[in-house]
Amino acid sequence: MTEAVATQTAPAPQNGAQHGLQAHSDGGWDSKIPVQTRSERPKSADVADFPEVTGREAVWKFTPVAKLDDLLNGELDGSRLPVAVTEATGIGSEWIARDDARIGRAGLPEDRAAAAAWTAFGEAHLVTVSGDERVTAVVTRDALGSNPRAAHTVIEAAPHAHGLVILENSGDARITENVEIVVGDGAKLTVVSVQQWDDAAVHLASHYATVGRDASLTHIVVSLGGGIVRLNPAIHLDHEGANGEALGAYFADAGQHLEHQVYMDHDAPHTRSRVTYKGALQGEGAHTVWIGDVLIRNSATGTDSYEQNRNLVLTEGTRADSIPNLEIETGDIEGAGHASATGRFDDEHLFYLQSRGISEEEARKLVVRGFLLEVIQQIGDAETEERLQAAVEAELSESVVAK
Repeated sequence: MTEAVATQTAPAPQNGAQHGLQAHSDGGWDSKIPVQTRSERPKSADVADFPEVTGREAVWKFTPVAKLDDLLNGELDGSRLPVAVTEATGIGSEWIARDDARIGRAGLPEDRAAAAAWTAFGEAHLVTVSGDERVTAVVTRDALGSNPRAAHTVIEAAPHAHGLVILENSGDARITENVEIVVGDGAKLTVVSVQQWDDAAVHLASHYATVGRDASLTHIVVSLGGGIVRLNPAIHLDHEGANGEALGAYFADAGQHLEHQVYMDHDAPHTRSRVTYKGALQGEGAHTVWIGDVLIRNSATGTDSYEQNRNLVLTEGTRADSIPNLEIETGDIEGAGHASATGRFDDEHLFYLQSRGISEEEARKLVVRGFLLEVIQQIGDAETEERLQAAVEAELSESVVAK
C-alpha cells in the first residue's frame, strides 16, 4: 500500500523578486523595524502623526501612562497661562501667535504628549534676554488649576547676551507643554525649571534647545514636588564651539514619579557637553527615571562629552531606573564617557562624620544635603538657591533618615 504524501509548493516570487525579500502577507513589515538610534525618532508637531500610547514603547515603558489619558488623548485648554514675569532691563515678555516665525526653531516633538501640546496651544509665551550685563527673569506659574492644559514657551537669548531665566512651577496642575530655548552666537544663558507642584499635580514637558556658535547653555532641572513629573530636555549643539550643560536634582517621596530623559546632540565641531543628574528617593512607591542619550555625529569632530547619574536610596520600597546611552559616529573626538550609580549611604562617609562627634541622624542628613546641593548651588540666584535648600531641608526633616 502506497502512502499518500501531501505537498505544498511555495508561490513563485512576483516580478522576479528574489525569494525571501518580499513583504510578509500581513503587510507593513518594513514599518515595524524598531528605531535603532535617538536621531531616528520621528518628529512632528501634529498629534495625529503619533499612535496612541500603550506603555510598551521604549520612551514610555517606565511612565504610568494609565494616569495620563486626558493629556495624551483628550481635549486640552490651549489658552494663555496665568504667568508673572519679573520686570528687568534686558528682559522682554510677550505672547505671540502660533504661526510666528520664532516658533519651531529649537526642535519638534518626538512623543505624543509633546505633539498634543503643540497641536492644542493657541499662543506662545516669548521671553527674551538681551544686553551684555547679566540679567535675571523669574517666570512664575502657580495658578494653573486641575483642568488638562497645553502650553508653549519660547526663551531666546540674543547674540552675546548674558542671562538667567527661572521657570517656577507650583500649586495644582495637569499640563503638557513644550519649551523652546534659542541661544544666539556668543551668548551665555542659564535656564532653570523648578517643580514644586502640589502632590496631585501632573506635569509633562519637553524642552528643546539650539546653541549658537561659541555660545553656552546651562540647563538645570530641580524636581521636588508633583505626583507625576516627566521633563525631557534635548540640547542641540549644532554650531561650532557650542557648550551645553544639563544638571538635575530631584527628591522623590512615597508614591511620587519623577522622570527625566536627557538628550545631548553634538552636531558641529569642537562642541562640549556635561550632564549631571542626582536624585534621592524615600518612601513606598517612590520612583525615579533617568535616561541619558548622548549622540556624537560624524560632523562633531573634536567633541568633549561626559554624562552621569547618581541616585541615593534612603528607604525600602523605592525604585530608581537609570540608563545612560552613548552613540559615537566619529573617532576624531577629545573624549566621551558615561556613568550611572544607585545605592545607599556610604558607610565610610557616615563613619568619618560620626568620628567627628556628629550623630548618626545628623550625619545622614548632611550626606543627603550635600549630595543634592551640589547641583542646586549652580543656579546662580541666591534667593532661589536658599529657597530650594530650605525645601530639601523640609524633605529631610520628614524623612525616616532623620528618625
